[in-house]
Amino acid sequence: MTELVEAAMTHPFAGIDSGPGNGPHLADESRLDVPVESLAGVGPKVGASLRALGLTTVRDLLLYRPRRYEAPAPHRRVADLLAGEEVTIEGRVESARKRGTRRRRLTIVEARVRDDSGAVTAIWFNQAWLVDRLQPGSVISLRGALDRGEFVVRDYDLGQSGTLERVSPVYAASESVSSKRIRDLVSHAIPLARNVPDPLPSALRAAWTLPLKRDALVALHDPESAAAAERGRARLALEELLVLQLGLARRHATSDVGEAPSLGEPGALAARYREVLPFALTQSQEQAIRELDHDLARAIPMDRLLQGDVGSGKTVVALYGLLRAAERGHQGALMVPTETLAEQHFLTIEPICTRLGVPLVLVTSSLPSGDHVAARRSISTGEAAIAVGTHALIQEGLEFRSLAVAVVDEQHRFGVQQRSALSAQWGSRESAGDPDGGGVVGPSSWRHCHPHRLHMTATPIPRTLALTVWGDVAVTEIAKPPAGRKPILTRWITHDRASEAYQRLCRVLAEGRQAYVVCPLISPSEAGDGLDGSGGWERYRARAAEEEAERLQANELSRFRVGCLHGQLRAAERRRIMDEFARGELDALVATTVIEVGVDVPNATIMIVQEADRFGLAQLHQLRGRVGRGAEQSYCLLVSRPKEELTDLACERLQALVDTTDGFELAEIDLDLRGAGQFLGTRQTGLSDLRFTRLRSDRGLLEQARRAVRDLVTAEGPLDDEVARMFGEADLAALA
Repeated sequence: MTELVEAAMTHPFAGIDSGPGNGPHLADESRLDVPVESLAGVGPKVGASLRALGLTTVRDLLLYRPRRYEAPAPHRRVADLLAGEEVTIEGRVESARKRGTRRRRLTIVEARVRDDSGAVTAIWFNQAWLVDRLQPGSVISLRGALDRGEFVVRDYDLGQSGTLERVSPVYAASESVSSKRIRDLVSHAIPLARNVPDPLPSALRAAWTLPLKRDALVALHDPESAAAAERGRARLALEELLVLQLGLARRHATSDVGEAPSLGEPGALAARYREVLPFALTQSQEQAIRELDHDLARAIPMDRLLQGDVGSGKTVVALYGLLRAAERGHQGALMVPTETLAEQHFLTIEPICTRLGVPLVLVTSSLPSGDHVAARRSISTGEAAIAVGTHALIQEGLEFRSLAVAVVDEQHRFGVQQRSALSAQWGSRESAGDPDGGGVVGPSSWRHCHPHRLHMTATPIPRTLALTVWGDVAVTEIAKPPAGRKPILTRWITHDRASEAYQRLCRVLAEGRQAYVVCPLISPSEAGDGLDGSGGWERYRARAAEEEAERLQANELSRFRVGCLHGQLRAAERRRIMDEFARGELDALVATTVIEVGVDVPNATIMIVQEADRFGLAQLHQLRGRVGRGAEQSYCLLVSRPKEELTDLACERLQALVDTTDGFELAEIDLDLRGAGQFLGTRQTGLSDLRFTRLRSDRGLLEQARRAVRDLVTAEGPLDDEVARMFGEADLAALA
């Protein structure tokens, strides 16, 4: 057993039974599946906010891991408070009221709190509902710091003496339900933890000296110490890693690897491709191509993940793989999640394919019916050597004559039905074999084959995560962008300083450069929830692209040419606007996240992202990657509300963007902030989050689970229920 596992597991929890010797207890697992509204104080509004966080039942609350823990703060009397020192105080509420501010979206609740040494005014930001709970005479414990004569509250407990002087869990929250509220609800749910069954075989639990799952959950939410909380988390992480590996092992055991067409060594077309490129390949790109050549030469289907930071040149490598299929008389396909990205890829690679004499076709659902029929015919007859498109490439009735290489860009953005269809449609084809190695062959020598598959992403996935979820899928990284590019300078500013951002943008445009302005919505009428689905942003008006474009053209950017781009425009209109921007006929492009990937205009050197706190970390990094694609210094300005109006997670996301432009480092941060499930987009596919696992530090637990699962693949027992809970049939197919 590794040192990590030993440190995490072998010490019992203080005050909690551990190990396999726990006796049986009366349990009713059905009590875990009652809705959160059954808990005291949870009405329809709070219930809706909890459901937006994925907290629907009591079980969900018990399985909701704290993001971090706060060490106890020292207790102080009011008379002994020092400015800036984080402490806890305890007293009685004398009075409470709301007070207005000059900022429209900021409210302050203040309460006069007194202990035996004196009184102080305590303040809370944007918790107007709290004033009704702060009744005169009630006992209250406060954690915070004195600032300009007022005690700014970070945490509090009403009528619970001394609770803030213990290790305190902090939960991921939203604007409409606080970490404090979640902690209170979890405390009401903890007594029901006795109904949590333990799925681990008793022999395995004894061999690893593991506590029961219910005891680990209690330690997680109500720890005696930070060490006890970590031991509880590690016990739960080991179980979920074991369940995950068991599900993946069973999938691999029943999957049909099949046979792929061997493409041999690269030929004349691959050599000419290098000659027509207007630049030299980087060392990372050359290494990626060598790895592709190795896989494509075999008759075993390639299953490789190609990942790299924005602008690192992944498409150049992917096109090489597609051309390798074409030069052997087969076909290649590139599937992407949006029409805009498909169009951008098509426009990027079409000139190269034309020079090489390789027929290329675009397939999207918005094609005119005649063009769509012609595209399908050219694919089925083999006339089109390469097809670029959206999920239209896997629609029923579209058949490739001889598909040998399939590239899927940003696969995690496809839904489970689309990904399952990809496996069904592309996972088994009648493809042309070439037993003599002589080039193109006819239908008489076709055999049952799978295409080589290359998954491509600009959202880097940490290697440990790739190993955990994809198992034996090979990972290729393009870590560095082409030489000569400068890091993008990123700044985070609030709305009241947005005018300064536009002043800088105007200076850049006056120098002959171009700019993007990104908005979260298309039009003012478009409804939208917050990043966490809470609807917490509905209380203020978000920027809308159409309205902002009109406003900028009439005001700050009246001297410049402004265009507007979003996903609801017709495909021809989108192409026209992008062509105008690429040719320099537009100075500024106001857009939604439709420009997140696939847009390459080297002359664009500045981006303003409005309501930046509404976007995820990976999405912001992708957006930022639209600038900095030339040799000039580029800038990204993130505009948001003030920090006190944001959640901790939103602040951490924005600060991470300011601190680094390294996509691989941001991927690690994003993994920590969101967890593996959300990071991979598995909320879209249905695969449960890895709730307790910290893949950056739990490599020892992962290896332990991978070794143990070998003896459990064919065994039946309580773990089967957990595998079924984590996986569904469609989810396993989507990951295949």
